[in-house]
Amino acid sequence: MAPEAQTLNEVDMREAESFKEQGNAYYAKKNYIEAFNYYTRAIDKCPKNASYYGNRAATLMMLSRFQEALEDTQQAVRLDDSFIKGHLREGKCHLSLGNAMAACRCFQKVIEFEPSNTQAQQELGCAKSVLEYERMAESDFEKRDFRKVVFCMDRALEFAPACHRFKILKAECLALLGRYPEAQSVASDILRMDSTNADALYVRGLCLYYEDCIDKAVQFFVQALRMAPDHEKARLACRNAKALKSKKDEGNAAFKDGNYEFACLLYTDALAIDPNNIKTNAKLYCNRGTVNAKLKKLEQAIEDCTNAIKLDETYIKAYLRRAQCYMDTEQYDEAVRDYEKVYQTEKTKEHKHLLKTAQMELKKSKRKDYYKILGIDKNASEDEIKKAYRKRALLHHPDRHSSATPEVQKEEEKKFKEVGEAFTVLSDPKKKARYDSGQDLDEDGFNMGDFDANNIFKAFFGGPGGFSFEASGPGNFFFQFG
Repeated sequence: MAPEAQTLNEVDMREAESFKEQGNAYYAKKNYIEAFNYYTRAIDKCPKNASYYGNRAATLMMLSRFQEALEDTQQAVRLDDSFIKGHLREGKCHLSLGNAMAACRCFQKVIEFEPSNTQAQQELGCAKSVLEYERMAESDFEKRDFRKVVFCMDRALEFAPACHRFKILKAECLALLGRYPEAQSVASDILRMDSTNADALYVRGLCLYYEDCIDKAVQFFVQALRMAPDHEKARLACRNAKALKSKKDEGNAAFKDGNYEFACLLYTDALAIDPNNIKTNAKLYCNRGTVNAKLKKLEQAIEDCTNAIKLDETYIKAYLRRAQCYMDTEQYDEAVRDYEKVYQTEKTKEHKHLLKTAQMELKKSKRKDYYKILGIDKNASEDEIKKAYRKRALLHHPDRHSSATPEVQKEEEKKFKEVGEAFTVLSDPKKKARYDSGQDLDEDGFNMGDFDANNIFKAFFGGPGGFSFEASGPGNFFFQFG
């Protein structure tokens, strides 16, 4: 080597050492950016020095730039295979990035050089723990035990904080558990660092899909497939999303056209596409419940709304639809419970009115139904009420059943009294109005305990001599006024 060249090389080495020392000073002050810059200048002056790469790798690790740090550590051990710190740092980078198997190899190599190296032994234990968490997570994912997968990934990420693969698996499971904001946050963090990450794009789409934002979800699935055409999960999710939206839209169109039977079939088909899409399926059940209510299939409508509520306990529309069906089937206790739930959630005037109406109907349902007793509807005229009373009073009058068994006589006497009560209330406009509105009749002085049905009967039929029932043949009677 020429003297000039040798002198120049020595100058470079001295300058490189100077840069390294300045880098060490900044590293000690935790100014890792400046430390990185000076270590880089040292490498530029002397690119064959393994320790310079090792130092820069340490700085990059402090900056959480583990992939770049890994490249430096690998260059360091290529230059000097006996560089213990280089192998340790390479293992740490592999572990931080989630490659626990490669990390194990690095730590085992250190132990081969130095069997008593406690740091390598501890790090090897950490790497093996990550491998075990990976194994458990894979098994739990197959069992669809997504909570356990999240637990395993949280533990693994304590050792591998830069592993996108672990974060994506955690995010996917959070989405499958319905914890969409958490899943979105994890995926968004990854996309900020790598906007082309197909797995993160898939998870973003999955969250939107499960939140019933299907159009936006499809956009993310398509973008994921553009980045990774073989992404099978994104392909399946995209196909399901498109099919689900198509069937739902067809069902809605059929409903608007009044084709309820066809709409019911379309909603049923849509429900079979993806059982995991809880939010969309809740809406589909409620939609089908609305259709069944239109078809007067009220029990099926109630069942559909119940299924919707099981999937989404906050689904107010399903509670309202079911409550109306309960009202229509005179299941007032259940209707009141649903309207109470709605009013607790949304205290609007409309919901308050619906609750009060249901409570009134419940109260009315627990008393005698005078319309049913007389066999008339609620819009019966005054003449219809009188005719109904005449018919029922004669049918149940005790004298007509004087030769019957004591049990029959007792039952007919009870019915005769109820017929009299019904007529007394429904033939009086004031009492009828109070009864129809659900108010108490006792405030009108109408005490049922003191009521005498015979007096009503006599007053209705009139005549001082009363009447009598006489047999006109086996099982036949006629009444005769005196």
